[in-house]
Amino acid sequence: MIWAALIVVYVVWGSTYLAIRVVVEADIPPFLGMGLRFLVAGLLLLGFLRLRHGRERIRVGRRELRGAAVMGLLLLVLGNGMVAVAEQTVPSGLAALIVGAISLWFVLLQVAGGIRPPALTWAGVLIGLAGVAVISLPRGGIEGVEAWGVGILLLATISWAFGSYFSPRLGLPRNALVASAYEMLAGGVMLLVISAASGELGHVDPAAVPARGWLALAYLILLGSLLGYTAYGYLLANAPLSLIGTYAYVNPVVAVILGWAILSEPVTSIMMIGGALVVGGVVLVVNGERTSAKKERTEDSADLAPDEALAG
Repeated sequence: MIWAALIVVYVVWGSTYLAIRVVVEADIPPFLGMGLRFLVAGLLLLGFLRLRHGRERIRVGRRELRGAAVMGLLLLVLGNGMVAVAEQTVPSGLAALIVGAISLWFVLLQVAGGIRPPALTWAGVLIGLAGVAVISLPRGGIEGVEAWGVGILLLATISWAFGSYFSPRLGLPRNALVASAYEMLAGGVMLLVISAASGELGHVDPAAVPARGWLALAYLILLGSLLGYTAYGYLLANAPLSLIGTYAYVNPVVAVILGWAILSEPVTSIMMIGGALVVGGVVLVVNGERTSAKKERTEDSADLAPDEALAG
């Protein structure tokens, strides 16, 4: 079951970049499309939890709602929402490679917080940042890619890293799926408000949107959000973090392959070289953090008296 959930996270989350590209190419405005995605997904997930576990499971306090709203802003509005904006000009595979740098920003935030990562992690960060530079500065070597799109993607990754790093301090609902539901609701509402304020609603004709656009949006709602978050929540409860972390370097590879195979997106030598550096850097970061965690657990066990080490 763990491997089934992991494959879902690998393939489904890797394919969301392709689906987002299809949505924006089908003339569904980015804020409107992502707002509908997260609002509907949040309502469906909350309804499912209510039916399965009762009203008490989904009841949260004001502090938890505020925390979910902050996460919705950082991860879904400034994170996923900005990815959709960028994919108006950036191919899905290139976008996924740049977004793969999230793990690198997370390490830098840890350093700013006083945590000293091991040498292997530092090596991964430096290699990964070099890969980001190789991809971003020449815009992937692809004609028609706007610099603003690449810049927005970089800002989106930083926002996602900030949200992930500060999430333990926000007082979120304890249940991961309940937290995800309220985050999606909050993010969806904010995205729709931005859509209305920016005038997107006046520039979309639902009848003119091709079927593939609505199908891609339904895919993002049902698989990208509901199935993906459910599988990820299961992994958090049942699998080691070192194994879960592998999705960070599998997703970009899946996205590049799907973008090339389905949308005929170009795969340039710059993308291959920079992508290899980004993925390789993330591999080193994940393994460096895994080694550091094992070392800390070993040292903690050694510091315990024999009766304390056996307790619990």
